[in-house]
Amino acid sequence: MNETAFVSQTLDTALASLENSKAESILSIDIRGRSSIGDYMIIASGRSHRHVNSVADYLLQALKELGCKNLRVEGLESSDWVLIDTGDVIVHIFHPETREFYNIEKIWMDERTEAGRPAGTVH
Repeated sequence: MNETAFVSQTLDTALASLENSKAESILSIDIRGRSSIGDYMIIASGRSHRHVNSVADYLLQALKELGCKNLRVEGLESSDWVLIDTGDVIVHIFHPETREFYNIEKIWMDERTEAGRPAGTVH
């Protein structure tokens, strides 16, 4: 499998995992050409700290089963904001108040957002 296909499969697996674990307000943003940190960013919320932790655990399991190696994880202990970085797909899972406070969607949305059309895809 080539790298482009694996990145696409990683994105699809992450989105499916988030949807299956009942994450809320899932947003995927294509950051190719805008940043060297990855190709896609996914932002999602959990309803509580426990839910954020469970969503992250379920996602990590799905990514490992897919064959993702060297996953980098931050914030799992506090479960306010968990970041999972596959290298190509970066996933942020927030507690709702933390997501609202940091509002990282605003940083990564492009000029189409100002015209009322989000640059990312809401799932």
